[in-house]
Amino acid sequence: MTTRSAGRLKPRITILAADHERLSTLARAAAHTLPDVATVLTEELDRARVVADARRSHPFVRMNHEVEFRDDVAGTVRKVTLVYPENADIGQGRISVLTPIGAALIGVGVGESISWETRNGELKRLTVLQVGGDEAAA
Repeated sequence: MTTRSAGRLKPRITILAADHERLSTLARAAAHTLPDVATVLTEELDRARVVADARRSHPFVRMNHEVEFRDDVAGTVRKVTLVYPENADIGQGRISVLTPIGAALIGVGVGESISWETRNGELKRLTVLQVGGDEAAA
């Protein structure tokens, strides 16, 4: 199932209940300092299917887990870990959920694609190829 947002189709996403609660608080706190990203994250959380147990779901991008994705525009493949802002370190491949790409990745299932907008307004599209285990400190 997909939803339409700003003229683009987005896949249905899944988020763990514990992550949903913490991410909702984070988005509210970031509303004044990073309003664009906070709005995108809030929209993602609002449309998410919230689950208590990830083992009962199709694999999806979760906090503190490694994700391999393909940039469908450039054709490149990257492997990163999606983390909370305090654990972000681009040099170590740890991307904050409070970045445009981080907010786009959260909850996307393996094999699904999503469009997202960079900070300079460029439209990108990515496809999640693989989701791994805990890779970063919680």
